[in-house]
Amino acid sequence: MANRKDDDRNRENDGKMTLEEAGRKGGEATAKNHDREFYEEIGRKGGEATAENHGPEFYEEIGRKGGEATAETHGKEFYEEIGQKGGEARVEQSRNSSGNDDKMSLEEAGRKGGESRSKNSNSSDRENSNNGKMSREEAGRKGGEARARETKKDNDRK
Repeated sequence: MANRKDDDRNRENDGKMTLEEAGRKGGEATAKNHDREFYEEIGRKGGEATAENHGPEFYEEIGRKGGEATAETHGKEFYEEIGQKGGEARVEQSRNSSGNDDKMSLEEAGRKGGESRSKNSNSSDRENSNNGKMSREEAGRKGGEARARETKKDNDRK
């Protein structure tokens, strides 16, 4: 459904549709004609094409940028929450697997992850990290410790 603004633009463009309007109408028509599987398939194909055209550095870069953007907009509570959720998921995963298989402890994994992230961040990240936000190293350490406590509680119950 065209709105008044689109109608005004069309009159200004000698009755021609704007690029924005054409895209919107095409998207609406496609959505009416295709189901979820269609979009999953084109998403999968796009992901495969991207993987063929870009190496690991590409994914590292977009992951780094996403992590930095998240760190700028979220406080320590966010990292505590995702650390807790990750720990809980890992506990559940370890319950479903047999033995330790020479895996490091959960506390050690959290500590190492936090230390690694802290070492890889540049000095300006460290300078700005005390503005009410938890450092990445601290978030990893706390997540690992919380996970270890949960695992210990679960083992004590058995």
